[in-house]
Amino acid sequence: MPGTCALLGAPIETGASQRGCIMGPASLRTAGLAEGLAGLGWEVADRGDVSIPPQGPQPHANPALHHLAETSAWLAALHEAAYEAGAACDLPIFMGGDHSMAAGTVPAMARRAQEAGRPLFVLWLDAHPDLHTLDTSESGNLHGTPVGYFTGQPGCEAYPALPAAPVEPANICMMGIRSVDAAEQIRIRELRVEVHDMRAIDETGVLEPLRRFLSRVRAANGMLHVSFDVDFLDPSIAPAVGTTVPGGATFREAHLIMETLCDSELVSSLDLVELNPFLDERGKTAKLMCDLTASLFGRRVMDRMTRSAY
Repeated sequence: MPGTCALLGAPIETGASQRGCIMGPASLRTAGLAEGLAGLGWEVADRGDVSIPPQGPQPHANPALHHLAETSAWLAALHEAAYEAGAACDLPIFMGGDHSMAAGTVPAMARRAQEAGRPLFVLWLDAHPDLHTLDTSESGNLHGTPVGYFTGQPGCEAYPALPAAPVEPANICMMGIRSVDAAEQIRIRELRVEVHDMRAIDETGVLEPLRRFLSRVRAANGMLHVSFDVDFLDPSIAPAVGTTVPGGATFREAHLIMETLCDSELVSSLDLVELNPFLDERGKTAKLMCDLTASLFGRRVMDRMTRSAY
């Protein structure tokens, strides 16, 4: 049933290699995210955007890293702002911003879960596992490090201390993966993270692995955070992302995932990340992300008027 929802913008682009994600929260607002959810009966409160002051340099042994000081400041700010947003409503939406913001939002939700005496589970919808640490990143793009950080992997000590216990790797399910670096492949095997790449999805579909994961969440009385990267989707339907990888999820696969999550009534928080309006086609991707979010919040594709019904 509809409840209360808080929107919180995280206009962060320092973790990416291309500029433009700073406009992501504004694009989602312009595309009508709040109005769409309100139309489904949700009480929506927009808490504005998080911001940080200018930062001085933060040196690191890995010379490839860039904007470490700014990203660290964003994480510290998001730890508090996301925690407060989560405490103020039934289901907060964190609007990005590049995926490094999940290193702020997920630990904040882990803190909420820890205080409630419940485990946090994470559904990671992404083309990339983002399991690098500050030591292993070759590109220096810090949006590739959030999972390594919030699972407590060595090599992330330059980031702020986690505000709660690390997320258990066994509580993470990754879907849509199709671009993995060598260091990440090793870490996935070591941590035994559940990964369903696009070949597996081609073979089994999205429903079977998703239902198994949701059953585990329910059995553990867990809270579920969904982190949705635009590049989870095929770039033919979602071009507004700087890390396009061909062969992503289709329109129907994505809606089926969101509708199934809605049916489960297990989702407690949501990231919408890597939306770069500078790369979009007349708002195409922003509108799709709003539609997918509406599916998670109770709307069905067949509920909407189509051309055949005119």
